[in-house]
Amino acid sequence: MRPPVAPTGWSRWLVPPAALSVHLSIGQAYAWSVFKPPLESAMHLSGTESALPFQLGIVMLGLSAAFGGTLVERNGPRWAMTVALVCFSSGFLISALGAATGQFWLIVFGYGFVGGIGLGIGYISPVSTLIKWFPDRPGMATGIAIMGFGGGALIASPWSAQMLESFGADSKGIALAFLVHGLAYAVFMSLGVLLVRVPRTEAAPRPGAPAPLEGVQVSARSAVRTPQFWCLWLVLCMNVTAGIGILEKAAPMITDFFKDSGTPVSVSAAAGFVALLSAANMAGRIGWSSASDLVGRKNVYRLYLGVGAVMYLLIARFGDSSKPLFIGCALVILSFYGGGFATVPAYLKDLFGTYQVGAIHGRLLTAWSTAGVLGPLIVNRVADSQEEAGKHGQDLYGLSFTIMIGLLVVGFVANELIRPVHARHHIPAPREATDDAAAERRQSA
Repeated sequence: MRPPVAPTGWSRWLVPPAALSVHLSIGQAYAWSVFKPPLESAMHLSGTESALPFQLGIVMLGLSAAFGGTLVERNGPRWAMTVALVCFSSGFLISALGAATGQFWLIVFGYGFVGGIGLGIGYISPVSTLIKWFPDRPGMATGIAIMGFGGGALIASPWSAQMLESFGADSKGIALAFLVHGLAYAVFMSLGVLLVRVPRTEAAPRPGAPAPLEGVQVSARSAVRTPQFWCLWLVLCMNVTAGIGILEKAAPMITDFFKDSGTPVSVSAAAGFVALLSAANMAGRIGWSSASDLVGRKNVYRLYLGVGAVMYLLIARFGDSSKPLFIGCALVILSFYGGGFATVPAYLKDLFGTYQVGAIHGRLLTAWSTAGVLGPLIVNRVADSQEEAGKHGQDLYGLSFTIMIGLLVVGFVANELIRPVHARHHIPAPREATDDAAAERRQSA
C-alpha cells in the first residue's frame, strides 16, 4: 500500500487526530484489569493466569514493533494502521469465541498474540510521520498521539465495566463484551486509516524548523550497536516495569489495600480508579513530553525515575492509611509511566536523528515487551505467594514495591550514562542516507 502523500496546503494538524483514532483504540489494553476478576471467577483462574493475555499482548507489542519497524517505515502509516486494525479487532473476536466456549487459551491467543501484533504495529504507525510533520516540536507531537494510548482505558474501563454489568460477568457476558469491543474499534480505527497522510519530500520545513535530515543521523542497524541505545533501552524497561506493575493489577490492588478498612473499595469504585490512572497516564504523555522540549529529555527522565522511586516508597510505607495518598502517588507514577513512552521518540530523535527513527523506536520497544512480562509477574507472583503465606491487604504488595524502587534506581543510573552518539555511527550526509536506504531496499527485494 503506497503511503498517501499530503496535497499542497494540507494541514499538519490533521495528522494527530488520525494517530489518536488508532492509539485511543489500542489503548484499551490498559483497561485489562477490569476483565481480570470476572475471568478469574468464570474460568477459575489465579491472578497470575488471568494476566497472561495482557502479558503476551505487551510481549507481542514489542516484538512486532521491533520486527515490523522497517516495514512501517517502508510502507507508510496507512499500511501500518490497516494491519493494526485487522489484528487488534480480530484478537477481540477470537477472544469472544474463547470466552463463549470456555477455552482460555483462545483468549490468550486472540487478545495476547493476534491483538498484540495489532498493538505493536498500531503503536509505531504514526511516530516517524509525526516527527517529520513536527520537526520543531517532536516531544509535543508524539505526546499528542501517544497520549491516546494512555487515554484509551479512560474510555474502555467504564465502558467495559458497564457492559459486564449489563451482559453479566459470566463467560457469556465476557464473550459479548469482547465481541462489541472488536466491532466498535474496527470502525473507529478506520477513521485514522482514511485520514493519515505523509508530508511531501520536496516540501520545505516550516520557518525555523530543522530539515528532516539535518544534523546527526544514524541508521537503525548502527543504532542498536551503540551504548546509547542500550542505556535508553534499560531506562525505558525500568520505567515501564514500575508503572505497568500497578496498572495491570490496579482494580484488585486498591481493593486489597482498603479491604479491612472502614471504607472498602467497591467494584465500580475500583473501575473508576483504573479510569483515573488512565487519565494520569494520558495527561503525562502530553504534559511531560511537551515539557521535555523545554527542559531536555535527560532531565525529564531524571524526574520520572527519581521521583517515581519516592512515590513507590510512600505507597509501601503509608499507602493503606490514606486513600488520597495512595491514589495521589499512583497517579504520579502513572503520569511518569505515560510521559516516559511519549518522550522516548523525541529522545531517540535527539540521539539518532529522524532518519529511520521509526525503525529504531520499534527495536527499542522490545524493552516494553520485557517490562510487560516483568512488571505483572513481579506484582502477581509476589501477591499470590504472600496470600498463600496467609498475608492480606497491603502486605501482599510490600516486597514487590521494594523491587520496583530498586529497578527505578537502576534506570536512573542508566539515564545518567547516556552521552551523544560517536561520530563513527553517523551517516555523513542526506545523499548518503538516501543511497543507504536504496541499498537496503535492494537487499530486501
